[in-house]
Amino acid sequence: MSKGIGRLFQVGIAKEVVRGTAIASAAFWIPFSELSIEEKDTKIVDDQSYGVIEDSLGQTITKQWAEGKMKAPVGDRHFPLILLSVLGSLSTGANPDGSGSVKDHTITVGQTAQHQSLTYFLDDPLSSADYKHANGVALSLEIAYEMGKFLDYSLDIKALKGVSTTNTPSTVAENRFLPQHVIFKLASTYAGLTGASAQIIKSLSLKFENNTEDDYVLGNIAPVDFLNKQFTITGTVEAMWQNESDFKTFVLAGTTKAMRIDIINSDVTIGTSAHPEIKIDLAKVVFEPLTRPIKVNDMVKQTLNFKAHYSITDTKMVQIVATNLVTSY
Repeated sequence: MSKGIGRLFQVGIAKEVVRGTAIASAAFWIPFSELSIEEKDTKIVDDQSYGVIEDSLGQTITKQWAEGKMKAPVGDRHFPLILLSVLGSLSTGANPDGSGSVKDHTITVGQTAQHQSLTYFLDDPLSSADYKHANGVALSLEIAYEMGKFLDYSLDIKALKGVSTTNTPSTVAENRFLPQHVIFKLASTYAGLTGASAQIIKSLSLKFENNTEDDYVLGNIAPVDFLNKQFTITGTVEAMWQNESDFKTFVLAGTTKAMRIDIINSDVTIGTSAHPEIKIDLAKVVFEPLTRPIKVNDMVKQTLNFKAHYSITDTKMVQIVATNLVTSY
């Protein structure tokens, strides 16, 4: 055992074939900026009367699990697997660039209580102890789009208690995304997003929540599963204040909008003519009234919160298309 800094740790993920059965090795090792995967338990206290004034005789564990948080840059190869674990359904097809090597992975909301589980791998060189956590599920995912930073995400997870293993991390280079790669669009209808004009914004955050419930049963100290319930998407947009027609007019009218957040790394070409891309479409969005704090020496900006809704017309709330060189997930 030795002391050291967090840069020595590594985290990996793999798609589980059988839910709750750990995969032998990671499919992707993720360069992260913050990480916490910790063992958790619930105890009951033996505090009955034994003829003395001391308050208890001990504690007994009744539940065991693991949970954690990871913050990392959005990478074109591993991030679609994260999105699959959050949304639950993925299909893969050829990208129309014609090379055959570029794939489009379409990710949508799976209409089940069991979205795709992952095995999480933790490589801990400080204690010379490696672990893998089966049945890893996403509680929430937040994507942050800010000026001057790589696009990154924050993921909250739960999983089963770790099992000792021997990891051999091998991190593969991925294409990342910068603020200049983001195109933000609003349209009156989902079908109108492609032809809509890009809008200028300062920052954006998008949060997916699975409202997960632990499935504990008698006879087990570990949960038999983690079940996702209602699926929610919310977010925030910040933009300079220029005129009322930018946002205020349709926001106060309660007008619904379709939204596209298209992240295209145009600095990199894959295949013949394609680029690494993650295109997030929200079919029906409603904005809350904007806030516009006015400070005498600062530029005036507006902040709007929004919520995505399921569109009966388009039969979806959200669709994400990830374009990369990964053959399948």
